[in-house]
Amino acid sequence: MTRYAFDTDRNALVAIWATGRGDLTQTVAVLPPVSHEQAAGLASNLTTLSRFHWRTYTHPASAAGDPDVPNSEAWRRAEERRNFKDVEAGLRRPHLPTDHGLVISYSGIVESAHRVGRALHVIGDDQLTATIVAEVDREQRAIENAELGDLSGRARQAVELSRPDVSPAQVQAADELLRADPLGSAELFTELDPASASVAAAHWLYAAAEVAGELAGVPTADVVVEADEIEALQVETPTLVLERLVAGETPTEIVADLIAEAMSVSEGRVPAPWAVVARVAEIEEQARKSEADSATRAALLAEFRISRLDPVRPALDLLEDLLDGIRGCLLLYIAHGAGEEDELEEQFADDVRAEAEAHSEQLF
Repeated sequence: MTRYAFDTDRNALVAIWATGRGDLTQTVAVLPPVSHEQAAGLASNLTTLSRFHWRTYTHPASAAGDPDVPNSEAWRRAEERRNFKDVEAGLRRPHLPTDHGLVISYSGIVESAHRVGRALHVIGDDQLTATIVAEVDREQRAIENAELGDLSGRARQAVELSRPDVSPAQVQAADELLRADPLGSAELFTELDPASASVAAAHWLYAAAEVAGELAGVPTADVVVEADEIEALQVETPTLVLERLVAGETPTEIVADLIAEAMSVSEGRVPAPWAVVARVAEIEEQARKSEADSATRAALLAEFRISRLDPVRPALDLLEDLLDGIRGCLLLYIAHGAGEEDELEEQFADDVRAEAEAHSEQLF
């Protein structure tokens, strides 16, 4: 989301947003004579409005079911997205306190807009109100662009956000970057939304595991586990992704599911309680079969996570893990190949490109 701040030295309102390569700032307005409290309140309310706006991007209706079912989660998300059109009215004509109280909207977007409007009403400057209306319109257009896969301008902040949905255009762009460098490049993190980049990375991980597994005589799903014996790697998530790909799931299905799971946990919910119980039971059974002592059993349970990904940044965490898995495939390929390391790295890249191209229909 875009954050807003009061620059006390210049008496200015500024907007700040992330780009994947540091934050950018832009002056929104030089304020008329106002108190520090009024200026800070305006900035705070604009930040809250931006947070609710960008939540419609990170929590799309498409990821929650059928939006035509009244009062369902998908329906509520679709309604909140449609509330974009009501924001300007809240900014220009906010609900004000009366003898009967104050009207409060159930919509986070609409109510936040009215709070910004009330802050503007107290300041009482028509030019500032017009400037803020234009600023909020820029925010909305940035979100619309991000939804379409265009991460230019202010929409660039989507590179640091997690979303259980993907843009086909962004997936194709990530696929091209991985074709150029199957081990991944910085542009995957700074130019693209991480969920879409993860879909392409999952496809290339599968190709890399097929290539390395065939050379090493190791099943595709076990390649990263085997490579972990050579060098410490992120094993759990890449292996889970490979297992599900081998079972016939698509990269898009897997990525969306893992990100949605982590986002649910970040909101204090357990998305699949019985699956969690089953995983704990597996740990208990593993400890029993190995006759582990209480300390070992406790250590195994201490490593257990409800979410396989970091709930704070699940899409970026997933992308990092998948690229680490591809690096593990290279390690195994070199360990079982014949020739100089540089030559084997080039051959690995060529073989993975050929494998990925041969199964390009599996990208989505």
